[in-house]
Amino acid sequence: MKQEHVLIVSDDTEFAHSVMGRWQSERNVPEFTLTSASSFHAAPTADFDLAITGLLHGPEITAILDTLSHGPAPVIGVVADGASLVKLRGQHPGMLGLCQYDGWVELLVLLGREALRRSEAQSRARRAESEAREARRQATLGRYMLEMRHSLSNALTSVLGHSELLLLEPGALSAPLRDQVDTIHHMALRIHEVLQRFSSLDTELKFAEKKSQGETFCPASLAAEPR
Repeated sequence: MKQEHVLIVSDDTEFAHSVMGRWQSERNVPEFTLTSASSFHAAPTADFDLAITGLLHGPEITAILDTLSHGPAPVIGVVADGASLVKLRGQHPGMLGLCQYDGWVELLVLLGREALRRSEAQSRARRAESEAREARRQATLGRYMLEMRHSLSNALTSVLGHSELLLLEPGALSAPLRDQVDTIHHMALRIHEVLQRFSSLDTELKFAEKKSQGETFCPASLAAEPR
């Protein structure tokens, strides 16, 4: 299982220590990356599952919050008071906001855990959708190949027939041309084997599906056998 990664952006080292210290008591402790506002854009912060900003100051704060809020990972912004919280939500409605009141660390870790669970659930959903799209694409390709196998078989029969007729006349072709026709005949036979495998595989899959349906079928009521 991939270890979760939390990015903490704060100019207050005590803020980061409080968050990490509290999170250590949890069952699953993520990996942390710490950076200040001034070094945010220079830090290797591309891969993270949750970002936490705390008590930022200076002109960099707007650019940092814009960058984080437009990223794929959830963001929790911790501010000093209610007025700052209202401003944060107004400028970045997609972010989670939290005031640094009594018990804020407990609430922050709770929000962080839930945000990570939601992020992981969304990632699984995206992977499932991608796998489903790939399965549909392969199913469409498979159906097309099965539908076209008769046309291919007819064309292949013509190639095999003409090549065999040419090979039956030993004096009609020079040695190099005869070798080329023999190669065409040999490759056509290999293609024929592949088409035969398509047909047999289709039959096997249908049989397996029918057998599976029969094994899972359970009548609504069964008469008890007399003893």
